[in-house]
Amino acid sequence: MKQDYARKYGIAIDKIDFTFQVISDESKFNLKKPAPDGAYIDGLFIEGCRWDDRLGVLTESQPKVLLTKMPKMWFVPKNIDNIEHGHAYQCPLYKTLERFGTLSTTGHSTNFVVEVMLPMQQKHTESHWIKRGVAMVT
Repeated sequence: MKQDYARKYGIAIDKIDFTFQVISDESKFNLKKPAPDGAYIDGLFIEGCRWDDRLGVLTESQPKVLLTKMPKMWFVPKNIDNIEHGHAYQCPLYKTLERFGTLSTTGHSTNFVVEVMLPMQQKHTESHWIKRGVAMVT
């Protein structure tokens, strides 16, 4: 996605990162067509909390519920200079629930995909969600 965006707009690939939009109201998007930039993603789950569609933020899990399905998301590549994540949790996204793998040449686990910025309420800090072990999984 980054490479396609870099070629389309003539931007160096190392100047591109992702922004993320949770699609709580699918009627505002034409999900039958490809995203104008980036990609629509479906099939992600979150562990340690849940997504509140009404408030558009992370919230506490329901009792005895470990994993909840995330709404569809739009991964949008943008120039790093134009990205403002706001008050968000840097949520790791993994391929499997095991959260570990062998280290690749980049220094990341082979199980790690990307860090997704998810909005959170002002009363919470990143450490609040880190203590709960919040992560997403494909």
